[in-house]
Amino acid sequence: MTTELTYLAWTLVLALVYIGLPSQLRTLETGTAYNASARDTAGPPVGLYTGRLQRAQANLFETLPLFIGAVLIAHLAGRDGWLTGWGVTLYFWGRVVYLPLYAFGVPYARSLVWLVSLVGLVMLVVADLHG
Repeated sequence: MTTELTYLAWTLVLALVYIGLPSQLRTLETGTAYNASARDTAGPPVGLYTGRLQRAQANLFETLPLFIGAVLIAHLAGRDGWLTGWGVTLYFWGRVVYLPLYAFGVPYARSLVWLVSLVGLVMLVVADLHG
């Protein structure tokens, strides 16, 4: 498997972490019975860390489809190379670092790390378009 596809697979594992963490915290806030119910009534307010993790998850899911598409296009077009290798590396590790920075409310550094992941995504798109 190529470096790009390996990073894609690990990014999907990371997405599961982005899903699991806020879900577990929300269950602690609402209780298992409420979480297992149809949730027809509003639960208690979302806690600080749960809210941050939910927003981090939403942020990841805004770019994840683009990342998946860009990696697959590069692979299918045979355009894997140094640009795509760096692109997937920056995107993945940017997203790894982004989650705790968002969870703990670290300003500026979080935005910088988000920008690093975006640069990685742009590198992939450039490779897709210019090979």
